[in-house]
Amino acid sequence: MSNPHDLESRLESRIDKAIGALDLEAKVRLLTGATNLDLHPEPAIDLARVVTSDGPTGVRGARFTGGRVACQLPNTTLLAQHWDTAVAAEVGALLAEEAAAQRVHVVLGPTVNLHRTPLSGRLYEEFSEDPLLTGALATAYINALQEHGIAATLKHLVANEAETDRKTVNSLVDERTLREVYLLPFEMAVADANPWAVMAAYNQVNGTPATEHTGLITRLLKGEWGYEGLVMSDWHAATSTAGTADAGLDLIMPGPAGPWGEKLVAAVRGGEVPESAIDEKVRRLLRLADRVGAFGTERQWPSEGPTPDSPQRRAALRRLAAGGMTVLVNRASALPLPAEAKVAVIGRHATETVTQGAGSAEVRPPHVVSVADGLSQALGADRVSVVDGVEVRADPLTAAEGSLRDPETGEFGMRVTTRDGDGEVIESRHVGWSALFTRESPWVRSAATIELTAEVVLEETARMQVGVRGRGEWTFSAPGHYERVRLERVDDAGEVLRVPHRTVTLNVEPGARITAVATAEPDERLIGLAARVAPPPPAVAIGAATRAAREADVAVVVVGLTPEQETEEVDKITLALPGEQDALVAAVAAAAKRTVVVVNAATPVLMPWLDRVDAVLWAGLPGQEAGAAVAAALTGEVEPAGRLVTTFPAADGDGPVWSPVPVQGETSYGEGIAVGYRGWRAGPTEPRFWFGHGLGYTEWAYGEAELTVVDDTIRSVTVEVTNTGGRAGREVVQVYWQPEGEPVRLVGWTGVDLEAGRTTSVDVTVDARVLRRWRDGSWQRLPLTGEVLVARGLGDIRITLPAAH
Repeated sequence: MSNPHDLESRLESRIDKAIGALDLEAKVRLLTGATNLDLHPEPAIDLARVVTSDGPTGVRGARFTGGRVACQLPNTTLLAQHWDTAVAAEVGALLAEEAAAQRVHVVLGPTVNLHRTPLSGRLYEEFSEDPLLTGALATAYINALQEHGIAATLKHLVANEAETDRKTVNSLVDERTLREVYLLPFEMAVADANPWAVMAAYNQVNGTPATEHTGLITRLLKGEWGYEGLVMSDWHAATSTAGTADAGLDLIMPGPAGPWGEKLVAAVRGGEVPESAIDEKVRRLLRLADRVGAFGTERQWPSEGPTPDSPQRRAALRRLAAGGMTVLVNRASALPLPAEAKVAVIGRHATETVTQGAGSAEVRPPHVVSVADGLSQALGADRVSVVDGVEVRADPLTAAEGSLRDPETGEFGMRVTTRDGDGEVIESRHVGWSALFTRESPWVRSAATIELTAEVVLEETARMQVGVRGRGEWTFSAPGHYERVRLERVDDAGEVLRVPHRTVTLNVEPGARITAVATAEPDERLIGLAARVAPPPPAVAIGAATRAAREADVAVVVVGLTPEQETEEVDKITLALPGEQDALVAAVAAAAKRTVVVVNAATPVLMPWLDRVDAVLWAGLPGQEAGAAVAAALTGEVEPAGRLVTTFPAADGDGPVWSPVPVQGETSYGEGIAVGYRGWRAGPTEPRFWFGHGLGYTEWAYGEAELTVVDDTIRSVTVEVTNTGGRAGREVVQVYWQPEGEPVRLVGWTGVDLEAGRTTSVDVTVDARVLRRWRDGSWQRLPLTGEVLVARGLGDIRITLPAAH
């Protein structure tokens, strides 16, 4: 067997030789992306193209719209609600297989920024509000991904906890808070998993852009922590030449343009940047390329594997989604649903189930199982009635896959025709999606006009919203309708994620043709067609829902957020459900024998109707198998044993941190280390649901507990746990420490599966990294004072032990 040290020596020798074979221009060329997602190959040194892809919800591939079909996983907070590193590892391995199937070398994840405020738009792809839980789950994910030769990218370094003005905001964070809270997940992952890439954030940290932060990149990450992987910029985050190069940034994305290139060559020759720094960057790039099989002998990709819609994938995704769902309320054992019950399934989220957030993490799934379809399949169509709900969106979004077809070929998608200034056809193509990103479609750039045409796929005449999406001058026609409209850029977000739109509501027959013509625009843009069944007016929808609820044994109302609220680049302004969903739930609860609410959202929402319903299932954004997973959880086929990973406020404005909006360009992390549940525990108000809360489908009793303390340090907690209910279930034993004069903090947890009536002893190992504090420029052990709490969430503390003996 080869000695690892010898292998490393041989690699470094090969890298030395490769660097020596390149001139300055060739070396610098490698340090900026070749395209939006690819890196430059260099045949002279046997360096192949390295391909990256966004990855938190699935391996998206190279295209933002209409790309390759891929597995759409449950969102990150839903996966994190398992509180299980084995689940995180399973996800990492699954993503590695998906990446290999697409010949992707580098997955741009995981995201380990924290849930600092519930208004942040991107919480759906972050693990939790706790640094220890986040770091442990990320570590397992990275190890599993990289064991299969696919690089993980730890992001976004650091203090990137909101989307508002994220590219310019200055995050003001004291050193203790940075070290103990926001850097801890990065520290854990680097120490325990060695991610092969790290991504620097957009924002400034204490006045210095993260991409130019010598203290964070060179002194801390590469120096103190000994990190020897590659540090890349977030997309378009790097703007300076010498500043980024001298700070230790190794790769600028995307390419081919950027602040390096010829400017960096000039900076080296002008003495601003030493050439040795360029060599070090190339060294780290070649280390990454070697690890993923792109330097030297190219890796052999698998010829086949599970497809995104294979039974293997579907079963795994269904189980991962259902098992992470959380039972928030379950009065009189309303759940699981009683056998043979007649069920009314109500709400727009039941038929248009939201499965992912918006942004760079979006993937194109092979299908989406709606909650209505999932329950109908699980219970039998004769037991289920489906009733539409109130409107939940302001933006109808791009027409769903399968809702439009090309009038020439009959394939799902649309016909795109480009014309010159004289109206002559340049090209006509089928596009298998209902949107087009001009950056990814260079064949449309020379056109004077771009025509989008499609036929609506319907079984019968329906009232529909149809229209156009995207900036520009449009003419739009549908049967009985014609208009011209100018759509301007939306001010509060990027060109891709928040797109202007115009729709009209019409009676549309099956096969009706809609046509939209956009005039040329100088900049890149996303354009597309909108088409969806129009929700009825609120009074009509609520009336139909209450009638259905009266006739059923159980009303299942599905409510939630949409990608308008859970999106990259935009933060929320309220936790209230959009539209008249609260009124819908209240009306159904007043009419139904039993009411179960399924919340289709990744992040907290307000629940003014909570005391009037019988059960609430927090379903997250469940991915492509959404409806099947919700059905499995509601029927008890899979126990929804999830525990919350963020604290749920009872009202807007509650909690230690609320607004994500910078003040005069600055966001002060003034709460210090008292983020999330830590601040709630010391604050004046109670949350709606505590961090760690989750009921599952059985009951648990806690017996004797014992601390193991060595050298005045808590090493572990042992507790006796009994499943006192009538069903097998999973418990998550959580251990917190409340030192005197310090915020409470999670110090360890262990999950256990136990049959009804059984008792077991559970050992919870305590991570020493949360037993210390940063003071006067170094780590110090916190004095062993205060209490240790053994809990089922901070709202259900079962045992309190003195920390000191």
